[in-house]
Amino acid sequence: MTDATGLEGSLLDLDVLRIAHGGVSVAEHDGRVVFVTDTLPGERVRARVTEDRHDRWLRAETLAVLDPSPDRRPHVWAAASVDRDPSERAGGAEFGHITGERQRALKTEVLRDALARTGRMSPAELEALDPVVREVPGAADGTRSRTRIRLHVAADGALGPYAARSRHVVPVEDLPLGVEALEALLPGAPRDRDAVDLVAPSEGEPFALPAGVAHPPITERVGERTFSLEAAGFWQVHPDAAAVLTAAVRDALDPDRFDPRAGNLDLYGGVGLLAAALGDAGGAGTRVTTVEADRRASRHARANLAPWRRARTVAARVDAFLAREGEPRPGATVVLDPPRSGAGRAVVDAVAALRPARIVYVACDPVALARDLATFAGHGWRPVRLTAFDLFPNTHHLEAVAALDHD
Repeated sequence: MTDATGLEGSLLDLDVLRIAHGGVSVAEHDGRVVFVTDTLPGERVRARVTEDRHDRWLRAETLAVLDPSPDRRPHVWAAASVDRDPSERAGGAEFGHITGERQRALKTEVLRDALARTGRMSPAELEALDPVVREVPGAADGTRSRTRIRLHVAADGALGPYAARSRHVVPVEDLPLGVEALEALLPGAPRDRDAVDLVAPSEGEPFALPAGVAHPPITERVGERTFSLEAAGFWQVHPDAAAVLTAAVRDALDPDRFDPRAGNLDLYGGVGLLAAALGDAGGAGTRVTTVEADRRASRHARANLAPWRRARTVAARVDAFLAREGEPRPGATVVLDPPRSGAGRAVVDAVAALRPARIVYVACDPVALARDLATFAGHGWRPVRLTAFDLFPNTHHLEAVAALDHD
């Protein structure tokens, strides 16, 4: 890293070349990479340099589109449109100006690039996996796809999201990315805390929950099953995400390898959603241990997994659990759904040491997934199946499920 060279604040006309991880696109200027927002490959834009502190790259924000892509559309959320000054663009909808089909194509490109570069997969391996980010049910433009939205409260009481890469609150009057029930909460949402979560559970009334305020547990339904959880606890935001991931994990099981009687594991298990997927696949006698560091979530998991008499819940960090109970588990299936940062080398090494029959890895970040798959490959574990889903339309995020077998 070097000192700024003086380009910050300068205007550049850029030809956008390709997509990058993180919701930005790539252009070039005088031999340096430029990461530029609010555009897509094939466009020519006028952008303002916001960061010039590195020898090899710059950051810039699009101010005007000089030559638009045929895949550009009016932004689904006017508050995030390129027509606004970047400081007043609502964050959290960085792909909203791109048609849905192109969004998924760009996410597929990012996923494949991560698997090749970070995951060190060969062209033949990628061809065999053929990962493609799939569309999920919902509006064609990707709106009304979130059941949870966090908004922030400005000093003057204005309510809205932060602008990208800032702590500036952008006041908003609509929430087209949220389900309609969330938008209806907006006018009367409390503004006496720094932030408020708008929540529309699949059962019960929607509500606005100020940060730090207690609320009774809620219930989410997935098919015929219900799951209790804390009102502010983690749950997938897309209305169909829990069902999509449940089905994907069940599809990732190998009928010839999955043994309901083995020491099956659900790591980073939350309130037991994916442990229940294993239980449904194996029946009432399925043996599965779900591990979750959040003690409140673990308590809910215990109740949610009551239909399986051999289900066990452990409130612990995954690395600590594996250090304590890391004996081999022949015949077991291990499911892990780590946070966005991934599982990391220590956990991957410990999971590989269990010598299970199959590993199913659920990921919400393609680079973290690729990094962990490369570590697994060092232990002889390679993906035999990888499916990906556009569960976060109008953003750069995606969800993927990989099934790994030992060589």
